[in-house]
Amino acid sequence: MITEIEDYFDKGCDRCARFATPDCSTRLWAGGLGDLRRICRDAGLEETVKWGHPCYMHAGRNIVIMGAFRGDFRLTFFNAALMTDPEGVLERSGPNSRHPDILRFKGNDQVAAREPVIRAYLAEAMAYAQEGRKPPRDEVVLEFPEELTEALDADAELAEAFHALTPGRQKSYVINLRNAKKPETRTARIIGFRDKILAGKGALDR
Repeated sequence: MITEIEDYFDKGCDRCARFATPDCSTRLWAGGLGDLRRICRDAGLEETVKWGHPCYMHAGRNIVIMGAFRGDFRLTFFNAALMTDPEGVLERSGPNSRHPDILRFKGNDQVAAREPVIRAYLAEAMAYAQEGRKPPRDEVVLEFPEELTEALDADAELAEAFHALTPGRQKSYVINLRNAKKPETRTARIIGFRDKILAGKGALDR
């Protein structure tokens, strides 16, 4: 992945084979991404690169991160649970997202058209960072698939390691297993996940 900010806008994020080619998604949305960059910098945000993407910070906190895809480009807010979203424009980034957190754009001209809203939302997020406000912790009770419960009951070492994982890592396994339709598939996945769980990793960790 890239580590220099200019590389993102010139070549892409280097997370796929389209990096540094005319087919890269950042080339498709170059105009809109450039407008988002200008707005973020004008707001006084610190520009950095994280996870191969432009990330903008304030008061030591991540505020927003950019992303470009084939069908759209996005500005994703961190700590989205704090955002009031008075215009009702934030969307959930995925089916498992607990709070609306992204501004989605499907045309390069949409950024300039929504600039006042973007600036207002950035100012709101920056104010929370300046104040040191954090979203309340969501108490989430995970419903384990039956196969996972049985595996943990039968394997004390696995159970100890699983319950020592962060809630987010536990959730990654639960989501992965729920996506499997057949019990035998869930069982096979648990067997395959055992070493990762013992290593303290989540389902998506390498």
